[in-house]
Amino acid sequence: MAEEPYADLPAWSIHAGSVEHVDLQGDWPSPLTREWAIDGATGAGVRVCILDSGIEAGHPLVGEIQHAVAIEIGDDGAPNLIDDTVGDVSGHGTACASIVRALAPECSLISVRVLGAGSTGTGDALLAGLRWAVEEGFDVVNMSLSTTKHLFAATLHELADRAYFGGTILVASAHNMPVDSYPWRFAAVVSVGSHDGEDPLEWFYNPTPPVEFFARGLDVEGAWLNGATMRYSGNSFATPHISGIIALILSKHSGLTPFQLKTILSLTARNVEAA
Repeated sequence: MAEEPYADLPAWSIHAGSVEHVDLQGDWPSPLTREWAIDGATGAGVRVCILDSGIEAGHPLVGEIQHAVAIEIGDDGAPNLIDDTVGDVSGHGTACASIVRALAPECSLISVRVLGAGSTGTGDALLAGLRWAVEEGFDVVNMSLSTTKHLFAATLHELADRAYFGGTILVASAHNMPVDSYPWRFAAVVSVGSHDGEDPLEWFYNPTPPVEFFARGLDVEGAWLNGATMRYSGNSFATPHISGIIALILSKHSGLTPFQLKTILSLTARNVEAA
């Protein structure tokens, strides 16, 4: 599509005859099936960023990490990006990374540590970490976290929109309590809650947002600190299931936009297929 505006049309407009030149990223089947979407996929070639408490490199259930950085708040209160030589400081990020790895074993994992011990952190660290991830153009950013502080909502919204239009899909967990928090409530992200099924490849579409998808999130077994494993429950652990599934889709069908990925997720959800 030509970037030059048409002199006889309003800004951002095109001639109807030009639509045939729009790249639709290949042929989509009808009906669109789960088999077409993910069968045989491994996550190869897809970069998944875990924005969390860090990742324990070399954990048997995680394996190799492509890159690891951390956001450090300086004495002046400003966030600074540094190479992460510490790794996971609470276990939460490693848990999420292991779920993604189990589903998409050949994806590349990138760690952005924005949380500290106890999985707590500051809004400034969250914003700085997300901004860096969006600027790097990762395919998927897993955000098993949120903030209830309205102070950060506008900037988070801006970053979510920038990611959406830039081709980076943000996958964000709903809060475990019925409270307002962000960024999962933004339409530009894939918002995730839990279901209590046991199939890691079973997801459901919810036509009444703000939660759009439900994935396995109760009594999930995965990695923890010091090479250990643990069972855990919560929307935090449903979220990397969706991130891993998206990595599978992208490894088979590269170049899809966040809008297209949401469409595929909804049409191949178990309840939609069953209907």
